[in-house]
Amino acid sequence: MTADDDIPRAPTLEDVARVAGVSRATVSRVVNDTRNVDRRIREVVQAAVAQTGYVPNQAARSLVTRRTGSVALVVSEAEHRSFDDPFLGRVFTDPFFGRVVSGIISVLRPRAVNLVLMLAETNDSRSQLIDYLRQGHVDGVLLISTHADDPLPSMLIESGLPTVLSRRPSTPIPISYVDVAQHVGAGLAADRLAERGCQQVATISGPMDMPASQDRLNGFREAMARHGHAFVPSVEGNFTQDSGEQAMRELLDRYPDIDGLFAANDLMAQGALLALHDRGIAVPGRVAVVGFDDSSAATASRPPLTTVRQPIEDMAAAMADLLLAHIDERQPRVTSRIFEPTLVVRDSA
Repeated sequence: MTADDDIPRAPTLEDVARVAGVSRATVSRVVNDTRNVDRRIREVVQAAVAQTGYVPNQAARSLVTRRTGSVALVVSEAEHRSFDDPFLGRVFTDPFFGRVVSGIISVLRPRAVNLVLMLAETNDSRSQLIDYLRQGHVDGVLLISTHADDPLPSMLIESGLPTVLSRRPSTPIPISYVDVAQHVGAGLAADRLAERGCQQVATISGPMDMPASQDRLNGFREAMARHGHAFVPSVEGNFTQDSGEQAMRELLDRYPDIDGLFAANDLMAQGALLALHDRGIAVPGRVAVVGFDDSSAATASRPPLTTVRQPIEDMAAAMADLLLAHIDERQPRVTSRIFEPTLVVRDSA
């Protein structure tokens, strides 16, 4: 007996075929998830796979299926940002990002699809990214891109790689996307402040080169106009707590009689609460505050934030579902999914 005889032999396709009582070719078709295999045969083969402990060779499987079993989550940032904030720090500290990853993983993990995180914050890094993707390292791309002038969505379309975008594109391009009804959400915030009887309402917007920021600002102003507020002052933030605090101070300096505020995300609303507290202004006694997202920042704020909830985990899961459908060609055409926001009432308004 040699030393090699003591090493357990890994189960093979032939072992699975023998246990299942089918041909090796049939086992291969089931393992590679080929269509048009009878459901009963598929179940028998899957049971034999479980019984034998067979694990497909991913490299060999990729040669057959032309699939890598991986998709990329690409986070893209504008080349020239309006605010001097570290890109990596903003990505990994924003509660939004963690919720997106959680929603995506909930879909990919049961399908045994791996997630590869990639960042693109400059034109050079975007070109390198496209070169990498064209080499067939992943089967598709989930793209988080927020700035209107980001060239990456169009670059991915040209590459021919299945792609799903995390927002409505700023210009009409043939790309699938998932979004929330931004105008509707901002309208919910306006309605809440109007219900509370606020007369001097202001808003802190997100960066105005982002379609979501534009939609939230326009939606809020339109809704307030329906409530008789012809003018709503606004200061631009960048979706961070510090920018919200700075913007709130600026608004109070210019409009000291403010009694209602809509911040375009919870982190900026949290910063606004800090500025109001520093000025000795009671919330919601003198100023009512509404945020947007219903993130962990909303419940961590003091007082807890009334906010517009966008179902981020569900939206991210929908992105992953849609991308897998594109990869499998169950959804051959570009499409969109729009989610409805809801208002979560807490103590700030």
